[in-house]
Amino acid sequence: MFSGSSKAFLTAITQTVRLIRSKGVGVFFVTQTPKDVPADVLAQLGARVQHALRAFTPQDAKALKATVTTFPHSAYDLEEDLTRLGIGEAMVTVLDDKGRPTPVAWTRMYAPRSRMGPADEGTMSGLIEGSAMKAKYGTDVDRDSAYEILARKVAAAAAAVPEPAAAAPPPAMKYEPLPPLDPAPKSRSSKKSKAAPASTGGGFLDTLAKSAATTFGREITRTLFGTAKRR
Repeated sequence: MFSGSSKAFLTAITQTVRLIRSKGVGVFFVTQTPKDVPADVLAQLGARVQHALRAFTPQDAKALKATVTTFPHSAYDLEEDLTRLGIGEAMVTVLDDKGRPTPVAWTRMYAPRSRMGPADEGTMSGLIEGSAMKAKYGTDVDRDSAYEILARKVAAAAAAVPEPAAAAPPPAMKYEPLPPLDPAPKSRSSKKSKAAPASTGGGFLDTLAKSAATTFGREITRTLFGTAKRR
């Protein structure tokens, strides 16, 4: 299961083992050698049931020594005794009521008398009723999780903060009527503008009058200065 697994998978397995141990649930990893289980996961296991280990190669001898160092101190010569265990025999250590590893015991394991499948409802009820732990664990208790506790604290802290006062509306804008505009200023020049000559009639008559006046003025000038044409 752990061969070639990713770091994220190993982290998830380690966290799962830690969580279910805190709930009183047991997990069993069954393997030929403890080396198959990562060290972080193996460190979370409290019970050890170690069957015989044979050292046929230098690698096996090295693995045997590493396994012996993980057991609590005992009067057994585990490096020697683990190689002498027979079928159904194992070195066993578990946790006591205070969570401390018990001394290692050379134990003969009996074959489990069970069936391959879930127990029926009658069998389960009889086992629960006859269990000595029913008085302590017979009533379901839905304890608050850490998330629920933190959520209540956050909600209480938010409720204790006073709501900010509503902002006052901006004052109404007042508009005052503008004063009436002054009349167009009078010209500062003291000279009166000359009135334009009155029109004598239509456009043709005005042109004719201007032409006659020009011709008449030019003739008078020539007469006075002697520039008139001589015939």
